[in-house]
Amino acid sequence: MNRALPAVRLRVPTHEDAFAWHRIFDDPEVMEFHGGKAAELSVYEELTARQRRHDAELGFCLWTMLDEDGEVIGFTGAQPWPHEWGPRGETEIGWRLARPYWGRGYVTAAAQETLGRLREAGLRGVVAMVDAANERSIAVTRRLGMVLAERHVAPVSRRPGHCYRLEL
Repeated sequence: MNRALPAVRLRVPTHEDAFAWHRIFDDPEVMEFHGGKAAELSVYEELTARQRRHDAELGFCLWTMLDEDGEVIGFTGAQPWPHEWGPRGETEIGWRLARPYWGRGYVTAAAQETLGRLREAGLRGVVAMVDAANERSIAVTRRLGMVLAERHVAPVSRRPGHCYRLEL
C-alpha cells in the first residue's frame, strides 16, 4: 500500500540556513556516512554560498528542505559532482535530513520535486553517490527509479560505495 508523501518545500539556501544545517546535522546518526560528525559552521556557510551560486548559474542546487510548518529539516537537490574521482562532469542528486524526520517520505518527496526541476533545467541525467552500507539512501534511489551503475571505493574514507544513475 502506498502512503501519501508529505508536503515539502524547497528553496535556495539562505545564509541563515547554514546555521540551521549545522544544528540539525550535528547528530552522529545523520552524519554516519559523512564522517560521523557535523562539519564546522564555516563549512556550512561556504556550502550554502556555493549553492546560491549554483542556483544563479545553473538553475539548480542543493535546496533547503522545509516541512509543512516551514521548519528547516535538511537539504535535497543537485550539484555538479565536486571531486576529482568518480563521475566527473556529471550532476549528482543528494539529500540529508534531520533525524526526527526519517522514515516519513520527506526525502522521496523532495527528490521527486528535484527531478522535475532538473528536467525543466534541461538536464539529461543524474547520478547519486551512496555509501554501500547506507540502506536508507539506497532505498530512496530505488524509489526514484535509479539503477546501480558502478561500484567504487571512496579515496578518503576507503569505504565501498555505489553510483546510481537515472536518465531524465
